Amino acid sequence: MTTVAAYAAPAAKAPLERTTIERREVGEFDVLIDIKFAGICHSDIHQATEGWGEAIFPMVPGHEIAGIVSEVGPGVTKYRVGDRVGVGCLVDSCRECENCKAGVEQHCTGGSVGTYNAIGKDGEPTYGGYSEKVVVDENFVVRIPDGLSLDVAAPLLCAGITTYSPLKQWGAGPGKKVAVIGLGGLGHMGVKIAHALGAEVTVLSQSLRKKDDGLKLGADHYYATSDPKTFEELAGSFDLILSTVSAPLDFGAYLSLLRTGGALVNVGAPEEPIALNLFSLIGGNKTLAGSMIGGIAETQEMLDFCAAHGIGAEIELIEAEQINEAYERVLSSDVRYRFVIDTATI
Repeated sequence: MTTVAAYAAPAAKAPLERTTIERREVGEFDVLIDIKFAGICHSDIHQATEGWGEAIFPMVPGHEIAGIVSEVGPGVTKYRVGDRVGVGCLVDSCRECENCKAGVEQHCTGGSVGTYNAIGKDGEPTYGGYSEKVVVDENFVVRIPDGLSLDVAAPLLCAGITTYSPLKQWGAGPGKKVAVIGLGGLGHMGVKIAHALGAEVTVLSQSLRKKDDGLKLGADHYYATSDPKTFEELAGSFDLILSTVSAPLDFGAYLSLLRTGGALVNVGAPEEPIALNLFSLIGGNKTLAGSMIGGIAETQEMLDFCAAHGIGAEIELIEAEQINEAYERVLSSDVRYRFVIDTATI
């Protein structure tokens, strides 16, 4: 075991504090990564506060990890010391079920293992990226292309793949009208990626406060959802709406913005259940769907796509001692658009 410094939540809703954790020895197929940057995802906050249910403490959050390989096990064939790599939301799965074999390990029926707040196959809790180093099986590590700097690449490991996967699955591209609800950590990546895929992109945000940003990021149009005229003007407009917000919405109102056969896909995960009149789906053959990150191969595809199109996250780099303040600012939507921890400060 190796002892490394980390920031952990000692209990639910408790401030994160500096501590030390144990990392396993490098096994035959393992990669030891010196973590350089770790993104702060809203889901880190949901889990550290037990907003999504009972959690494991102490908790070291962080599933947007970018770093450099510093050691490899004797059986590793994919990576060498010095490689630029990333780790996202998963560090293991059963690898034998239908979903794992199909490359959608995030839906592993045998139980995928989260990068943190999970129990690994060794029976020990997993700890995430708010730390100096991590040991991960090579099959759950991805390569960060040279065209992407590590700091802006880190958020792609969750925010990037979480938006790329449904945009690809539901056919965002030339001739398609795509709306993104919310211009936050996920939403700003959704706008960049949808634009790069060739779609006509509209941002639907509570206010016009971030309009200039949205247009710079690649949006063609920007509307305030607090204005009732928005829903009249845009009725029946979109092929695809991607909801990136973690607040409950009036889904009937947003479904009215879809064309016949359109889809509203959720990647934001509110803690509260929603109410829905099913006539808003039945009329117009509409789809209300969800999407959860992506498999390892698709995550690599996303990184390669982002590198080819010059896409990184818009970040605010912070020191580790600012994590608790950053959590408060995420909750008040005061970040443009992703906090990234410089792990050299841990």
